[in-house]
Amino acid sequence: MPTTNTHAIAGIIERLNDPHYDRWAAQIRRTGGCRQPIHLRGRVEHFDRTTGQLLHRYTTATEPGGVLRVPCKTRRASRCPACAEVYRADTFHLVRAGLIGGKGVPEAVSTHPCLFVTLTAPSFGPVHVHRIKNGKTLPCHARRDAVTCPHGRVMSCTVRHRHDDEQLGEPLCPDCYDYTGSVLFNALAPELWRRFTEAIRRRLAKNAGLTLRELREHLTISFAKVAEYQRRGVVHFHAVIRLDGPTGPDSTAPAWATSDMLTDAVQHAAGAISVPITVPGEPARVLRWGAQLDVRQITMNGELTEQAVAAYIAKYATKAAECVGTLDRRINALDDVASLPVREHARRLITECLRLGSLDDLADLRLIQWAHMLGFRGHFSTKSRRYSTTLGALRAAREEHQRQDATTTGRLPLFNEDTVLVLGRWEYVGMGLSAADQVIARSSLGVTPSSAGGR
Repeated sequence: MPTTNTHAIAGIIERLNDPHYDRWAAQIRRTGGCRQPIHLRGRVEHFDRTTGQLLHRYTTATEPGGVLRVPCKTRRASRCPACAEVYRADTFHLVRAGLIGGKGVPEAVSTHPCLFVTLTAPSFGPVHVHRIKNGKTLPCHARRDAVTCPHGRVMSCTVRHRHDDEQLGEPLCPDCYDYTGSVLFNALAPELWRRFTEAIRRRLAKNAGLTLRELREHLTISFAKVAEYQRRGVVHFHAVIRLDGPTGPDSTAPAWATSDMLTDAVQHAAGAISVPITVPGEPARVLRWGAQLDVRQITMNGELTEQAVAAYIAKYATKAAECVGTLDRRINALDDVASLPVREHARRLITECLRLGSLDDLADLRLIQWAHMLGFRGHFSTKSRRYSTTLGALRAAREEHQRQDATTTGRLPLFNEDTVLVLGRWEYVGMGLSAADQVIARSSLGVTPSSAGGR
């Protein structure tokens, strides 16, 4: 029986000798280095709306393998760094446009009161940490009179952990750690955020002597935020929060709506709101933000610039729970949790998601479906409607640029969209590259595809 290497070598030779190799290579390059390109089969036809005459037809029947390979467009860097980089860049420009203008946002927005806010999770038990002070790494949890927990573990750690130590985020005592609270916080973090923004509005209205309805006639709160996983497996939020006039970034907030007033509202709201939750058979819980709250003003040439803020938020837009040591895919019914290739801390969090998700009273949290995300089911990168442009608009602009380039170079005929009817039919037939194609893409085309098999 031939070995896998023999099959791969045979596949490489076959691909290189294929008369359609150049077209295949062009497709792979055009995906921009996508690790897991999507395979589509279908056609597009252009008809004259008046006469019904066929003006142009494209079909994948003439493509190598009868398919068109396009980028997967995932935002997850763990799955496809190339496509995630496009998502990161789009998020950067989206956030930055809301700070200095551009992409359809007026430049005057840079004068609006604007803060960079970080909301953290509370403690669910001591974990191993990397701490630095004055350039020196400090002991993790040094305690002179460290107590011994009920499970016989001394709650102290004198190790000076490196920033990449695999033990970071692991509880000092896993049996003492509140896994239930951690999972529920992740699940309810989006609700905490919703209540947080409502509390900001209430505080601003109170300080201005207005009702909430009257406040909307004077200003709008705009924001863009991203969720970041800490090594212990809980999310916290980084957000840009801006005060606009009643119609959004094209209008100015009243003079009394200052950065100091917004700072007061943010600080008040972070400590004022909570979400109660009850697990059957356990005491009621009240979930709140953690005690650590960072509120800083964004400036164009100061310590915290718009460039730095946009880059920081965009960086986390392509990451998920992988840093905790969990999976980047959903857990299905056939998975054996005990044998999953994850950290033990992540395994316990996943197990708790599955346990809580099986309770009827918590079914709305969908913890089983989001066990791989350790309970968090919200969007990682979100913004208010009026903050700035949209990812869809940025993608549409890029597609229009590509279409114009294709028209200019003759790869696509020039049509009047008002007089031409475009009909397309596509079907998904697979994704990824074969082992042989991966080798060629990596060695000859400068692409580093993943190990996912072809269709």
